[in-house]
Order: sequence, then C-alpha cells, then structure tokens
Amino acid sequence: MEKTVIIINGKGGAGKDTLCDIAAKHYKVRNVSAITPIKEIAKKHGWNGEKDSKSRKFLSDLKKVFIEYNDLPTQYLLEQYEQFMQSEEQLMFVHIREGSEIDKLKHSIKTKCRTLLIRRAGQESWGNASDDEVEQYGYDLYYDNDKPLEETENDFIEFLNTFI
Repeated sequence: MEKTVIIINGKGGAGKDTLCDIAAKHYKVRNVSAITPIKEIAKKHGWNGEKDSKSRKFLSDLKKVFIEYNDLPTQYLLEQYEQFMQSEEQLMFVHIREGSEIDKLKHSIKTKCRTLLIRRAGQESWGNASDDEVEQYGYDLYYDNDKPLEETENDFIEFLNTFI
C-alpha cells in the first residue's frame, strides 16, 4: 500500500479523532495535529485543556501568532511527516483547520495527499475563524459522520478503501 497523507478537518465534535481511531484498527496510522505545539505552549502558561468557546478562541489566536512569527505549526507537521515517511506507518492523518495552512502543507509534501472534511449534523458555532470556517475550503473528499457508532467502523473503512 502506498503511504497516504489525509489532511482531516471538521468542526469540533464531528468525530474526527474517533474516525482516526477506527482507521488505526485497520492500518498503521500516525495521527497528528497542527495545534499540538500550540497546546503545549498554552499548557505551560495556564491553559488547563478546556474545550470551551473561550479556550478554542485562545488557541486559535495563539496559533495565528505563531504562524505569522515562525510558522511553528507547519514546521511541526513537516517534522512529523518526515518521521512518517521513515516509518512503517501507512496513513498519516493531519488535523488542520485553516484553508491556507492546509494548502501550505499539501504543497510541501511529496506523497499521495487528500483533504477530507468530516461533517455531522447539528454542529455549533464556536466563535472563532479556525472552527467556524472549516466548510469554506474545497476538500477532495467529504464524509458524513451520521451513522450509529456500531455501523460507522465498516462504513468509514469502506470509504477509506475507495481512495487509499
């Protein structure tokens, strides 16, 4: 199987991590997020891991500052990509919210890459551009995460198999 990078996105609560966990039952998976280095910095300075609107906006704003200052999120993802390419892993899921950041990574890697939006009915607004504008990007693939959990595993694996 050819190594594949899947840039995955969706509003908070859409089930992205659950779907990545499902994929990891069937493939060797690396699951990374552009927000990881930002969260590590935020934790050192008082953020306690909350996922409320105020915290989401804080992380979104802090990420924007680091993108402008030294492109920390993309540098982190490229390091993870290099490790992925040297590993036995087959799929790399990369969580990125902003369209310009998705494009930046997509054009920086040399292996098969697809963008994927996870949708779920009833998603709320979080009050920050990173979360609220995820559907404004033109993704390669869309997955509606609307089935009961017991049906989702087979459905999502069949979906993945159509393009990897």
